[in-house]
Amino acid sequence: MKKKAGRKLYSIPEAYSITLNAFRTASYLRRAKAAGEMEKNFMERIMLAVTEVNGCAMCTYYHTKVALESGMSDEEIKSMLGGESESVPEHELQAVLFAQHYADTRGKPSKEAWERILGTYGETGAMGILAAIRMIMMGNVYGIAWGSFFGRFRKKADARSNLLYELGIMLCSILFVPIGLLHAGILRLLKVPVIKF
Repeated sequence: MKKKAGRKLYSIPEAYSITLNAFRTASYLRRAKAAGEMEKNFMERIMLAVTEVNGCAMCTYYHTKVALESGMSDEEIKSMLGGESESVPEHELQAVLFAQHYADTRGKPSKEAWERILGTYGETGAMGILAAIRMIMMGNVYGIAWGSFFGRFRKKADARSNLLYELGIMLCSILFVPIGLLHAGILRLLKVPVIKF
């Protein structure tokens, strides 16, 4: 049985936007963890849900390993990577479904979906969820390109990709990380909202 190829790859402008958004919300993930609102398994469920939508083999491998080490069962991980949510604990289900929605809309969730997350998890929890989603989105963008590039040497390149795309994203990652960090800092100083509709 042939594995599905996954969704359309992110463009270079989308890669920058995703990088910027990840840096803009990274501190909220730390706050949610410190407040006890983002346990390891909860975060891994979010990461696996987003990675399943985006189809990043490198992130799938890494987060499967972390999920197993944190105590998630083989069956739950397999279910999550199949896009199913039956094994997700009830109190985490809305967050996992929102993570899938966020990835499926390429980082443009509906206002109603976001307000539901805010109402369910409160501001600290919701912002932690958003940060976890955005961090794995950034990992997916670069992981797909790097994984496909190295996969070419083992004849396992991503069918959605090509060498020019991979080299472009890889080179951009070198520029986007420092520029994105600076840009995120400026937006924070200007008090620009971290999510807009």
